[in-house]
Amino acid sequence: MRVEPRSGRLTAWGNALFAGLVPPDDAASVIVGEDAVHRVTGLPGEPGPVGLTLALGRLRALGARGLRLALPAPGHPLGLSGPPEFNAAALDAEEAVVAVGVPYGLVPEVFEAGPAGDVHVEVEWRCLPVREAPPADVPSLGEAERELAEAMREATAVLSRLDLAASGPVAEAAIEAYRARVHGAGATEVLAPGYPPRAVRVVELGRRIGVLVSLAYESGHGAAVSAGEMAARAEALRPVERTARRALVAAYNGMVEERER
Repeated sequence: MRVEPRSGRLTAWGNALFAGLVPPDDAASVIVGEDAVHRVTGLPGEPGPVGLTLALGRLRALGARGLRLALPAPGHPLGLSGPPEFNAAALDAEEAVVAVGVPYGLVPEVFEAGPAGDVHVEVEWRCLPVREAPPADVPSLGEAERELAEAMREATAVLSRLDLAASGPVAEAAIEAYRARVHGAGATEVLAPGYPPRAVRVVELGRRIGVLVSLAYESGHGAAVSAGEMAARAEALRPVERTARRALVAAYNGMVEERER
């Protein structure tokens, strides 16, 4: 389970770069993270793939003022604004980045090779046309924070009601493991320089809820193990997962939304 979607990291550090808060090479290094390489294809004026530093610089030169995150799911085009071709690609990837100020977006495609423990990961970001319109179903940071507090209570109640181990010590262990990945040696900031404190709080709580939801889906323990009970578990957790995704998008978009007011 990834602590942070690649599109989230590109959004956060791309926004910090556009705001002049980090050097281009530093931003690109954080975005790539543990992957081997990231390339961008389809960029206007470029006949072939280019690196992240050049791509972000080109988008800014074209007029991009910032980046927004999209985390769509079937039946929920969260953060998207069209056209259908871009929405379909983003839905297939379950994530995307949408530029503000220019009609382009980026959708990641991940390629993995090598044995377990030594996997070589390359990411190709496809630059595609987007419709310049308000993103779908993105709450304000204030709304997201309030909704998350209720979602955390609901997630705990659902897990307890379904008699899942995830509602007790296993969940605490998973959350501690998440904290270690985020705050341990070599970890980057929760978001990126320039983000408001509320956005950081929302991201941290949204990720914790995401850990609980993922654990509930993956857990084979507890009473809910039949196909029918697993379906009931998914149905009960779907609103919680939806709230967490909406909050994460609001948080990653918080820096650009604050500037665009």
